[in-house]
Amino acid sequence: MKENAFLVIGLGTFGRELCIELAQKGANVIAVDNRIEMIEKVKGIAAQTLLLDSTDELYLSKLPIENVEMAIIAIGDNIESNILTTALLKKAGIPYIISRASSELHHSVLKQVGANEVLDIEKTAGQQLAEKIISPEILDSVPLTMKISIAEVYLPETFAGKTVAEVDLQKKMNLKITAIKRDNVSIDENGSTINEENVIFPNTETVFEEGDVLIVIGRNDDIEEIRGI
Repeated sequence: MKENAFLVIGLGTFGRELCIELAQKGANVIAVDNRIEMIEKVKGIAAQTLLLDSTDELYLSKLPIENVEMAIIAIGDNIESNILTTALLKKAGIPYIISRASSELHHSVLKQVGANEVLDIEKTAGQQLAEKIISPEILDSVPLTMKISIAEVYLPETFAGKTVAEVDLQKKMNLKITAIKRDNVSIDENGSTINEENVIFPNTETVFEEGDVLIVIGRNDDIEEIRGI
């Protein structure tokens, strides 16, 4: 297992799209559902897929949670399962739990049983649209909570030529760089231009290049600060 895994439980439309977006942005995703047809839809996308009932504490204990830094409970069609899964993951020691709510009462109960954040899909979608309109420097984002997102942002000009360690976004802006998207331009044997997009998983010595797109995870307020650099 890689470090910094994201556990997604419930692979309906929302959970499945979340897995796809997270994986495309370089995140290590563990996808869980109790329906084999849902598991099949994310095979080859998520790093791991597990068929199990998340409301059964014995089965849940088999999850590889030692490197899971965040769990997203995307179960939307069964409130009881959603609440029980939240409580069991809290008991298992997951550091940060996000649960999907369908009503104010559901929201309140999830907070009581241990959810760190409760996600209202409609509110989050509205927030995401507003951020895209107001912050064009932020190319795309996937909300993990009302406050935390994974986002694609243009590399600030002042970062070009510097290493990840020199910029130190995690220390200065509380943002973790999960990957870098970089275009490589070459010429084929016929003289045609070939533009290939590479995804780089950086270390501290990786040097930023002009035109890079950073994939970062952090609080929305911290991501917003990139606009001013």
